[in-house]
Parts: sequence; structure tokens; C-alpha cells
Amino acid sequence: MRVAIAGAGAVGRSVATELLENGHEVLLIDKSPGSIRSHAVPGAEWLLADACEMSSLAEARLDTCDVVISATGDDKANLVVSLLAKTEFAVPRTVGRVNHPSNEWLFSESWGVDVAVSTPRLMAALVEEAVAVGDLVRLFTFRQSNTNLVELTMPEDSRWVGQRVADVAWPKDAVLVAILRATATLTPDSDRTLEAGDELLFVTTTEVEDELASLLSPKS
Repeated sequence: MRVAIAGAGAVGRSVATELLENGHEVLLIDKSPGSIRSHAVPGAEWLLADACEMSSLAEARLDTCDVVISATGDDKANLVVSLLAKTEFAVPRTVGRVNHPSNEWLFSESWGVDVAVSTPRLMAALVEEAVAVGDLVRLFTFRQSNTNLVELTMPEDSRWVGQRVADVAWPKDAVLVAILRATATLTPDSDRTLEAGDELLFVTTTEVEDELASLLSPKS
């Protein structure tokens, strides 16, 4: 997979390193000469250019990219890059970094953004996930399908502790995708028994989140 990243700051370089380690081709684009640090991510391509300019994106051969990530510290720039990538170069998947929570509503399909990543929201969700037991925590939103990745830690007094996954009457639009237990990641096989303290990861629609939380609560 070929991935272009607009913004070669700390975030862009970190993402590039991870993608390269997973075997993908990566191009980093930045208009600041000081950000072009090829020695920091030696396996990536580098382009000194303004990613908000059509000519720069054409030079970057964005039409050959599978994914474009807008990772600059400027929300306006991230929106412009996403829009151009989607509308002018038909990039299949765009990911936009949200720097300021007040701008999150702009990062939608209207601006060519398939996935919006809000650092403040992610940090808040991770804090909640670390301390909340029995409460459903939304970790991520998949905008195109109107579904969310959510987490719930099984409380000790839930009626479903000790029961098989197959015995739980899960809501129709909630899919259990993984069980995190101690240091292990377990598949949610039908005969798997749920235990107190299990972190359950679901892909679910917003409409059934309350139903899911109620189902696993001690009162269910």
C-alpha cells in the first residue's frame, strides 16, 4: 500500500515509521525545509512542497496512493489536503488529524475526510477506558458507516460473568470483536467464557450503545 503523509512533524514521522515497519510505501510531504529529515525516517520518500497546492500533489503522484494522511498542525491545511486528495486525485481513503476540538465537525465527507482522528478526544477516551468499569467508552468513530469502536470493562457483579459469549443476547447492531484479558488478546469464540475485568471491544452503531451498556451492567 502506498501512503502519502502531509506534514513531516513529530506526528507525521511517527506514523510513517509505523507504516514502514508494516511493509507499506510512505511519502512524507512538508513545505518547511527544517522538517525534511530523511535521516529520521530513512525508508520513506520525501518531498519538499506545499501539500495544499495542486501542482505539489501532482508531483507527489497522489493518484497512485491508496491512503492520504493529513497530519499537519493546521486544521485548515488538513481539510484542504483531504478535499483535494479525494476530489482531484480520487484517493480511496483519507485520514485527517484534528488539532482543535472545535473544528472536529468540519472533518466529514463534505471535506473529503473518511476518518477523522482527534487527539484530544482520543486522549480523553483512553483516560476513561483506563478507569471506567461497567461504563461504555467510545474510542473511535468510523464516519462512513456511522459506527463506533467502543470498550466496556466487565464489572464483577454483571450477570454475564461466567457465561459463554454465545449465551449473551447481544444487540443486533453490536459486534464483539475482541476480549482483552490481562496481557492476552482473545477472540470472542462462541464457547469463550466471560470473566470479571475483561475489556470487551465492540463495533456498534450509536443507537444501540445504551442498550449494550445496560445489557452488561450489574442490573441486567
